[in-house]
Amino acid sequence: MNDGTERAAIRYVAIGDSFTEGVGDEQPDGSVRGWADLVAQGLANATSQPVQYANLAIRGRLLAPIIEEQLEPALSLGPTLITFNGGGNDMLRPGTDMPWVIAQTERAMRRILETDTEPLLLAGANPTIGLPRGSAVRAKGDELTAAATKLAAELGVRICDNWNDPVLARREYWSGDRLHLSPVGHHRVASNVLRALGYEHPADWVIDADPRPAPTAREQLRYTREHVLPWIKRRLTGRSSGDGRTAKHPEFVWVHPTR
Repeated sequence: MNDGTERAAIRYVAIGDSFTEGVGDEQPDGSVRGWADLVAQGLANATSQPVQYANLAIRGRLLAPIIEEQLEPALSLGPTLITFNGGGNDMLRPGTDMPWVIAQTERAMRRILETDTEPLLLAGANPTIGLPRGSAVRAKGDELTAAATKLAAELGVRICDNWNDPVLARREYWSGDRLHLSPVGHHRVASNVLRALGYEHPADWVIDADPRPAPTAREQLRYTREHVLPWIKRRLTGRSSGDGRTAKHPEFVWVHPTR
């Protein structure tokens, strides 16, 4: 049994918002899994070695709190790998300062590179097919992804571009709120991440889904009532879906190979 001093060869920490926390991939006990959990398991299976895994991501977080509240605690764990994604919630708000978002992303990458940790920069998946004002969000996402790709090349770090994955842009890869990935969407992102790191995803993962038709007028009204209006209310009252929440794995947990 591990006495708390043993260290795995791969020590993986994920930081970010709901995308990285795993919202949309809810489990029977009410917890969320998500692509980062799947990546940890995929790394353990691919290397046939246990992996230490922490996930500091919290839903609803803007980029500034992700960097201010998660980055240094992540580095203090002594990871060998950090996945970084942020800015998605910033892009959903009008008047996003995109140059600031890009500059802060660069600052975070450079801070990670000051340590012995390998960063993997992630561009989030593109949800805009089903979102109100989707074209405005898409333009911001295009700008951020292009800047992140350029930054990764300049710094010599890996990037996993989910934004330009045409499969992930389809309706069937998104949950009922159209803002968070469905379970198959999380599996596809995990597959993309493992590939970016030089590994194959487990053969039993389902990363393809049957097409889903465009919503009917009745379905669109129900979506607006159940998801859009509550989101607007939170914005107007200054609340967040992550208020009162803490990270699901603030310290390392051991993930063992399953095959």
